[in-house]
Amino acid sequence: MYAEERQLYIAELARKEGRVDAAALAERLKVSTETIRRDLTILERRGLVRRTHGGAIPVQRLGFDPALGMRTSVMVEEKERIGKAAVDYLPAEGSILLDAGTTTAALAEHIPGDRRLTVLTNSPPIALSLVNRPDVSLFMLGGALRPRSLSIVGPWANRSLADVCVDVAFLGTNGLSVERGLTTTDQTEAMTKQAMISAARQVVVLCDHSKIGVDDFFHVAPLADVDVVITDDGLDADLADDLRKVVPRLVLA
Repeated sequence: MYAEERQLYIAELARKEGRVDAAALAERLKVSTETIRRDLTILERRGLVRRTHGGAIPVQRLGFDPALGMRTSVMVEEKERIGKAAVDYLPAEGSILLDAGTTTAALAEHIPGDRRLTVLTNSPPIALSLVNRPDVSLFMLGGALRPRSLSIVGPWANRSLADVCVDVAFLGTNGLSVERGLTTTDQTEAMTKQAMISAARQVVVLCDHSKIGVDDFFHVAPLADVDVVITDDGLDADLADDLRKVVPRLVLA
């Protein structure tokens, strides 16, 4: 079986069964596990699957936005490491913006208790995780709640963002590539993310490696607007080299 045939078989199997296991595929296709991992990386870069621990799950290339409940079970260890690494970019005292998402939520869980921070977020789950922190002054954006991502977006949120200036904005993203920058699946969410970038002195993007090399439908911002990208060490080496040419700082957690 040629590599292209093997990858097509893997993608179709993932769509049919909802998940594929790398070790089982290696045994079934009589190739090494490393070969399967390379196949999954290629399929992930094409937007056909998203890597998980030990295998992959299928995605639809365009317009696919997995619900929050699904995303909380994907790349859990990687998101935890990214959240911990992002602590280094918190001000000792000052203001931050936390975008909605499971990776930014991991950062919220790791904010040290000795930080006196003003936190602005468009995420009800993140707000609830910080509401009892005595040294955190918590603000929430108003606007429309997007059920799929549990994010508050839209004109009301954007107008509120126009009135503030935060030290650091921590953003999530559905896609990130050298060519297209940050992209997402929803137009209203894209516009709110743009307003977040405009409201921040420094922009830090948190995303696991499965989002990198992926372009979604709506453009958010070029990578020229981003100061730091924090991802996990599963990122393809060639993609990492390309990113380092256009992003001031790339962190592999």
